[in-house]
Formats: sequence, C-alpha cells, structure tokens
Amino acid sequence: MSALSLAVRDSSTMLRRNLLHARRYPSLTLNLLLTPVMLLLLFVYIFGDAMSAGISGGGGRSAYIAYIVPGILLMTIGSTVVGTAVSVSTDMNEGIIARFRTMAIHRGSVLFGHVVGSVLQAIMSVALVGAVAAAIGFRSTDATILEWLAAFGLLALVALAFTWIAVGMGMGSPNAEAASNNAMPLILLPLISSAFVPLDAMPGWFQPIAQYQPFTPAIETLRGLLLGTEIGSNGWISIAWCLGLTVLGYFWSKAQFDRDPK
Repeated sequence: MSALSLAVRDSSTMLRRNLLHARRYPSLTLNLLLTPVMLLLLFVYIFGDAMSAGISGGGGRSAYIAYIVPGILLMTIGSTVVGTAVSVSTDMNEGIIARFRTMAIHRGSVLFGHVVGSVLQAIMSVALVGAVAAAIGFRSTDATILEWLAAFGLLALVALAFTWIAVGMGMGSPNAEAASNNAMPLILLPLISSAFVPLDAMPGWFQPIAQYQPFTPAIETLRGLLLGTEIGSNGWISIAWCLGLTVLGYFWSKAQFDRDPK
C-alpha cells in the first residue's frame, strides 16, 4: 500500500472516530451553537430597531437582519471550533494521542481526522444558524450561484484556518477547561469586528483594532457576496489571513504532536 493510500485510509478511520464521538456526545456542540443563535435573536428582536440607525440608509429591523447575519455565520465557526480544542485536549490528557503515537498508523491521520471532522461540524452548524436566520427574515435574492459558491468556499476556508488554530490550542493546553478558555478569543473576536456595527460607527481609537483582525475582512467579503456591498480588498485580505492561520496552525499542531512525550 502506498504512503498516500495509507494516509487516506487512516485519516478516514480517525474522521469516522471523531464524527461518532460528536454524535454520541452532542451537548458540547449544541451548547456552543447557542451563543450565535442567542446573539442573533437578541440583536435582531431587542436591539434591531435601534442598531439599524447606525447602518447607512437605515431600513429598520429587516435591514439589520441582512447586516448582522454574515457576522453571525462567522461567529458560528469560531464557536464550533472551540469544541475541537476541547476534544483534542481531552484526547491528549486521556492518553489516546500517546497510544496513537505507538500504533502503526500514518502519524498525520490523527490530526487530519480532527480537522476534517471539525470543518464538517462547522459547516453543518453554519447551515443550522443560516436556517434560523432565514426563518426570521434573512434573504439574499441578488446573489448569483457563483457568489453563493464563493461564500460557501470562504466559510469552509475560515473553518479550516481556525480549526488548525484550535487543534494547536487543544494540544498545548493542560486540560479541557484550559483549552476552552484558550480558545475563547475565537468567539470574542467577532464581537469586536464589523459584525454588529460598521467600523465608522466605532470610536476612532478602536477602529484599527476592529479593522486589522481576521474576522472583519471575512465578514465584509461574505457581506459583499451575499448582499452586493462593496468588497474592495477584503477578499484578498481574508484569503491571506486564512492561508496564514492554516499554515501557522498546521505547523504548530504538528510540532506538538511530534514532540516526544515526557
């Protein structure tokens, strides 16, 4: 059997293991999903009319639904991959990773199984939150099929990038609780982006913080693809962020996995 065939076979086995584990213990994923869903409902039905005044052209609650959904979808990915950090940390501390190191399997399959499983869960979570958004009035009637495909590709790329970062966080954490805390920026960063209010509505000293972080260009790109707003250079910036974070997360995770256990 070739090295590639071995890697694919073992990675598929690890993927199946992680998906079965997620199916048997869905409470973590469901709890993490509550954050974006509750924020979506809170900002639309409680703050929607007031917050829409800060959007160019106004438009009331319906306009604010359209504005907020792209950011909520990205926040859903950040919330979902926190579960990946917890899952990886649990495997590390229960000795399963150490056991896998001693087995005659492709070494990278352990990490790839976690990553692919997490990306699939993130995409399913995005679909669920998107369904909630559609149920409360979100529409994207002007987007073409190509723009929808590009939006899906961007969401998958963001999920891949932050999953690798979450895997690195999980492997470097002493326990599951620490892994959850270490991964919290993946939930908090969208809160200080353009997800809920435009950048020009923020205080001047805070605007660079919101602008020069990975979520804002991804949100603006997704907003442009689905709603027809101006994308500008945000598309290339978001792709660069995703590729950079993917490479960083991969080598960080691989270095920790290859490190000899103490």
